[in-house]
Amino acid sequence: WEIAHAAREDPASRDALRTRPPAELSAQYRAATLPPLLQREMTSFLQRYGHRAIAEIDLGVKRWSEDPAHLLGAIANYLRLGDQATAPDVQFAGGAREAEAMIKTLASRVHGPRRAILRFLLGRVRLLGGLREQPKFQIMRVFALGHALIAPVGGELVERGLLDAPDDAFFLTLPELRRAIAGEDLRGTVVDRRAVYRREQGRRHVPRVLLSDGTDAETEIAAPADGAIRGTPASPGIARGIAHVIRSPVGARLEPGEVLVAPSTDPGWTPLFLTAGALVMEMGGMMSHGAVVAREYGIPAVVGVVNATGRITTGDQVTVDGSAGTVALGEAAV
Repeated sequence: WEIAHAAREDPASRDALRTRPPAELSAQYRAATLPPLLQREMTSFLQRYGHRAIAEIDLGVKRWSEDPAHLLGAIANYLRLGDQATAPDVQFAGGAREAEAMIKTLASRVHGPRRAILRFLLGRVRLLGGLREQPKFQIMRVFALGHALIAPVGGELVERGLLDAPDDAFFLTLPELRRAIAGEDLRGTVVDRRAVYRREQGRRHVPRVLLSDGTDAETEIAAPADGAIRGTPASPGIARGIAHVIRSPVGARLEPGEVLVAPSTDPGWTPLFLTAGALVMEMGGMMSHGAVVAREYGIPAVVGVVNATGRITTGDQVTVDGSAGTVALGEAAV
């Protein structure tokens, strides 16, 4: 957001972000030919966060430092945001005020030493709660290092004719990589594993509960008589808007006020929340990433909606009730 704010005031950076696709901007960043302000801001950001990525638990995924196309797309998306009241700094400042007000309200309900203890404990929760992300942040540094070590091995094996593509190396175990380095041709193994990988990527639904006979428990639950789509209420409020089904945040753009419908989210999805009017998610519960971020940004959210990306189509009129955990389609949404 800070980069977008700076770019908004710089004509060259603003025009580049508005007129060029993220992939082109990424190539220009790597060639150090972006407008000076944007190049400088991106370099500073990636020095601190370049080890992160979309689906970053996957060791084979390129880190932002290698390809910042997603970030540049998110920055361009921020430039399209007209209502400054939804800016992250404004949202967080408002959230901080609400939290302080709630602490005062809760403290007023107890007396004596318990009031001081309550204020201390709640203050500590607010102060230290964000540190729960630190372990993953540091673990991702190790993942990025592992990626940086394996990627050039894949390139060398391609040059030797032992692999077809550099990222084939990430479909092999470390012992297998050593065998490939020693000269063994494992391209057949890679082909088989890529086929499994593609099949799993195309899987639309991962059962949350399996019965002892292998049956997906959710398929045994009858649909509500009123035809409503139901899930778990995750962030209060009601929002009406146009649904936008997005299965990957890479290169995705969301018009202000659109309802984001997604399989699941991780930190790579966060920029889309800034323009989203509401969230509908197939996976997760009250403490999942999407639910927490939706509450931080003050948008209604319903999670755990079975096959949401299949039952809802981009362009549908929807009403999301984050308090009741329902999503209404079509005429019911008006």
